[in-house]
Amino acid sequence: MNLILLGLPGAGKGTQAKIISQEYNLSHIATGDIFRRLIKQRTTLGLRAEKYIKEGKLVPDEDAVRILKDEISRIDISSGFVIDGFPRTLNQAEILTKFLEGLDAKPDLVFFIDVDPDELVHRITERRVCLNCGNTYHLKHNPPQNDGLCDLCGEKLIQRNDDREETVKKRILINLKKIKEIVSYYKERGILKTVSGDTIEGLYGEIKKTIEVNLL
Repeated sequence: MNLILLGLPGAGKGTQAKIISQEYNLSHIATGDIFRRLIKQRTTLGLRAEKYIKEGKLVPDEDAVRILKDEISRIDISSGFVIDGFPRTLNQAEILTKFLEGLDAKPDLVFFIDVDPDELVHRITERRVCLNCGNTYHLKHNPPQNDGLCDLCGEKLIQRNDDREETVKKRILINLKKIKEIVSYYKERGILKTVSGDTIEGLYGEIKKTIEVNLL
């Protein structure tokens, strides 16, 4: 089973992808996590990506595609995969299609998690992350047991620069037009499924039901 999760920043792609990968034993490919890993390692690609991310801009297609291809080449996708955070542009979607076809690993379904942009600003600005272990929290929906401290390692939680309100609004504005083009692209290919992400509690149930009806 090969899946792609689309959505504006903060729609819940990463959270849902983690749950899906665990339940169906799929490789989880999260470009946001990969970018942060490369930034932490201070690699050439990571430093270039950091500059764009801090400004709320998209990482250029050339770098984003290279990072994704490197990651897929590095892991085992023979049992299936779920990708979140990619593609971010129509060009990336077209390149991904050709790349996966070459691996005989075409996506079976592409989910678009549809959430009101104003709700996304509120969600993202309340997100917190542990710089030590990478675990993420939400002050309302998934708060830490001890205020400001990670449940897993006890280190201090911070708000990432790209989760600050001004940057978030810029990220969403940049992504709005591009996500519509990508959604249309996959809709024309007959593999797009739109699910409402306005309520976090019911989102996974809707995704799971769609998977079971269409693929299992």
